[in-house]
Amino acid sequence: MRIETSFLFDLDGTLVDSVYQHVLAWKEALDAEGIDLSVWRIHRKIGMSGGLFVNQLLRETHDEFTADRVERLRQAHAAAYQRLHAQVRPLPGAIELLKALTRANIRWAIATSGRMETAALNLESLGVDPGTTVVVTRDQVKHAKPDPDLFIAAAERLGVSIETAVVVG
Repeated sequence: MRIETSFLFDLDGTLVDSVYQHVLAWKEALDAEGIDLSVWRIHRKIGMSGGLFVNQLLRETHDEFTADRVERLRQAHAAAYQRLHAQVRPLPGAIELLKALTRANIRWAIATSGRMETAALNLESLGVDPGTTVVVTRDQVKHAKPDPDLFIAAAERLGVSIETAVVVG
């Protein structure tokens, strides 16, 4: 029996060089809400879902986060990130890797804690069409990283066993 390996890729910081743009976008959003948090504290939280990010902020700032405030932060981050996106580039070899996997008939998907509103820009820079490629974003699962929901959903959509999938992040 042959076990077929597939790959499940994270997006930000794995396929595209976007970590610092996310940091700066969060800094702008937080500043707009009067939340003073240093850039290094934001940086170490990148990769978390927005909800987990905000929960961590609650612990550090002891500030109040209503549902409206959380939504304003999310929208401000997305708007700032869209302005900064012109600086985002695919990481060296990322596009070539995805093309080589496709040519070799090796299944792959992208699973990101980002929402489609910001992920779409990064997918476009990679030449990935979410209409024809399996892409799972935070909007599509109950829990984002560190929970495995994103990767489990990606494996299911690929039609592969999560036990044989390689997560690259």
